[in-house]
Amino acid sequence: QVQLVESGGGLVQAGGSLRLSCAASRLTFGTYDMGWYRQAPGKERELVASITSRGSTNYADSVKGRFTISRDIAKNTVYLQMNSLKPEDTAAYYCAARKQYTSSFNYWGQGTQVTVSS
Repeated sequence: QVQLVESGGGLVQAGGSLRLSCAASRLTFGTYDMGWYRQAPGKERELVASITSRGSTNYADSVKGRFTISRDIAKNTVYLQMNSLKPEDTAAYYCAARKQYTSSFNYWGQGTQVTVSS
């Protein structure tokens, strides 16, 4: 079974930065698309950023220009660099994986909390 383990969350002031990491195991990492989702209290889970097995990226409008998703094939790890953080970025952030050329993310990590204070 695919395992995804997130790290790097925490408390940061508005305008600050954090880098989330997601270590993946029990999969052929280079054949999976990876994504970062977030869910704030009382809100639906939303896709923040994704990166395909070929390296193409996609971002939610709310984070474009501030967040960067990347992957290190050698380390089986995907990252989310978050800059210029805002209080509205506060949420639980989840790493997700899907086999390349499929439509739905179906493997999930346990989540890491990001809290941005104003």
